Amino acid sequence: MKLFVKKSISQLVASSDDAGSLKRTLGAGSLIALGIGAIIGAGLFVRTAAAAGEHAGPAVTISFIVAAIGCAFAGLCYAEFASIIPIAGSAYTYAYATMGEIVAWIIGWALILEYALGAATVSISWSEYANNLVGHRIPYEWCHSPLQSEIINGVSQHGIINLPALIILLLISALLIKGTQESATINAIIVVLKVAIVLVFIAIGWQYIRPENHTPYLIPANAPDVKQPDGTFYSYLPFFNHGWGGILSGAGVVFFAFIGFDAVSTAAQEAKNPSRDMPIGILGSLAVCTILYVLFSWVLTGVAPYTDFMKSGKEASVAYAISHYMTQYAWLSTLVSIAILAGFSSVILVMLMGQSRVFYTMSTDGLLPKIFSDLHPKFRTPYKSNIILFVFVGLFAAFLPESIAGDLTSVGTLFAFVLVCIGVIILRKKQPDLIRPFKTPLVPLVPILGIVVCAAMIFSLPAETQISALCWMLIGLVIYMSYSRKNSKLGNAYDALPKATDFEKK
Repeated sequence: MKLFVKKSISQLVASSDDAGSLKRTLGAGSLIALGIGAIIGAGLFVRTAAAAGEHAGPAVTISFIVAAIGCAFAGLCYAEFASIIPIAGSAYTYAYATMGEIVAWIIGWALILEYALGAATVSISWSEYANNLVGHRIPYEWCHSPLQSEIINGVSQHGIINLPALIILLLISALLIKGTQESATINAIIVVLKVAIVLVFIAIGWQYIRPENHTPYLIPANAPDVKQPDGTFYSYLPFFNHGWGGILSGAGVVFFAFIGFDAVSTAAQEAKNPSRDMPIGILGSLAVCTILYVLFSWVLTGVAPYTDFMKSGKEASVAYAISHYMTQYAWLSTLVSIAILAGFSSVILVMLMGQSRVFYTMSTDGLLPKIFSDLHPKFRTPYKSNIILFVFVGLFAAFLPESIAGDLTSVGTLFAFVLVCIGVIILRKKQPDLIRPFKTPLVPLVPILGIVVCAAMIFSLPAETQISALCWMLIGLVIYMSYSRKNSKLGNAYDALPKATDFEKK
């Protein structure tokens, strides 16, 4: 059936050696830095406070561990695929090889939620920290979404457009057009800076931990309601707002913090030795960040009560904790804000790069217009795709609040993880003798556990987020049936073959 026509592994590997394709400039160290650059960002500095304040309390550390377990299962599956199929496209490419074109399209469409909305979410957080750094001199209406409002000094303020978010997106897009190696070098410098700042906050903040802030460790069902900045009260009574339900829901929220390690796989076609370096980059960056996350969240919730993050400390949580509870280190608050801004920039860079590479691959397959795979004659980067992405992502960053964009990003990523785990099982069954430089251990147990954990986190997210994601998928299917299916290179080649061929099974 044409909808489920597949690319053979040999086709995929051969296309990676095309002389007109992306340049191979990245080693294992650059890939690990790329992963850390994408992982440590808004998820750590913003979503930690949101998950603690709204769902898990101090037990957000357990939420991070749950999310990390799901990521580890998926990461092992990603590593196997990346070592076998060393080309751009990430989960989209893996699905094309194992489950067919329609599933590949669905996962490619879901990756837009991950990378494009991920970049939008982080740029919104960048705007919040930039405003905090300059003493909130940027008027509320020019750095917030029209869907946001807040009572400031007794006056209700409403957002119009988030201009700082647009500015950082423009600068990062220009850098990506310039070149991959230049982007990777700047990213590596930023990674060193922000990891150092995280370690400094953990080291200094540890002595300011107050045991009473970690007691009780899980939010009780009878926890009192908390008044929010807009004057409304937040209740902890619902199942997913306290106890173990809150921990699971918190895992779905902080899962955003782990988005990035899979972005390493989108750079497979630019890796010098992908079969060796891709698993190192994916699993290495995931391991480093998990350790930092657990330590960071333990210190943050120990320094400030989780209820503070429902009042005024959610958006710039680290700076808030330092300025209110670590007053002797006021200088650190400014330094942290600068480092976080730089860190957010590297996350945006990797997200936009990952999205443009997915679009590049989908375009070369005919599922998207050719404009998305046009390379710059000098820089060999998909510059037109980067320009279009700036406009698309910019609209989300300018007019949506962080919470909506962040939850949709998590849904898209979790869905991609589920399909990658399924893909490993299918490929092991259909091509057991395929050369695998890296093999996922305990198949099918590890992929099945990855599917279960990631699916559980999807169902723990708000119902409106799930409905929005479903609507997004339906829009994607309409585009596929009206454009992509007719222009698919592989699909058209399949139509041209005699019906008696066994092409679809190859």
